[in-house]
Amino acid sequence: MNYFLRAKQFRTKKRLGQNFLIDESAINRIMEEVSSGDTVLEIGAGAGFVTEQLVNKAEKVYAVEIDEDAIDVLKKIDAQNLHIIHQDILKTNLKDLEDTTFKIVANIPYYITSPIIVHLLGEIDDLHNENRNRISEIILMVQYEVAQRLVANETSPAKQYGLLSILTQFYADTEIIKKVPARSFYPAPKVDSALVKLKVRKEPLIELEDYTFFKKVIKACFATRRKNLKNSLLNGGFSKEIITMTLKSLDMPESTRGETLSIQDLARLSRELKKNYETNKS
Repeated sequence: MNYFLRAKQFRTKKRLGQNFLIDESAINRIMEEVSSGDTVLEIGAGAGFVTEQLVNKAEKVYAVEIDEDAIDVLKKIDAQNLHIIHQDILKTNLKDLEDTTFKIVANIPYYITSPIIVHLLGEIDDLHNENRNRISEIILMVQYEVAQRLVANETSPAKQYGLLSILTQFYADTEIIKKVPARSFYPAPKVDSALVKLKVRKEPLIELEDYTFFKKVIKACFATRRKNLKNSLLNGGFSKEIITMTLKSLDMPESTRGETLSIQDLARLSRELKKNYETNKS
């Protein structure tokens, strides 16, 4: 199937970040993650190249698309199990579509990757996020650099590991399943992409007493990467005395940088800071 010629017939809109996947091998790799009993929510269905394969594999497909021209193309797909939603995904709540568990398939504009992930998974302290509780897996096409950030940990290069890594991994097991070169899209972007699988957990990675406090801690630790842990926490509004006490009790040098700490280490830091604040109040 010549996806390239079909894509050329579509007037892509740069303002919407449209880059249509035209690589059949990449589309087939997405299909490997879909089963016959799945209810799939496709984000950014575009010209329907993935959609027309999904309807032949999944039990039901909800295609969410914001572009009116793309909606007209999608309506030409003859499938009883296809439901087209002309709407911004950031304004779409899964509970309003159907009371079921969804598998998400998404080829999204790179500039809204983080907002969409937050919309689907919720913030770290959003324990009962209604979207996340209705998702089993997310198969996400993102810029390769973003994919590296999604799967990064404290042993990865510092520029990869950060808030997005922690947010995603707090509620999902992450893995890169395929690198996708720029030529796999029309129009071709300037960078390569990757398919990432997020297997959503029922419970957060770590159990904490105060998830909002933990969010504040990690935001402080990663807000200024060139600063050491002590200065980062000071800039984040934490007390100098409490910081010093906490780092000493955890045997963490003040020169430690946030990007060298695992999520588990950051949780330990958060618990100890919280405990010391409460102890010094009484």
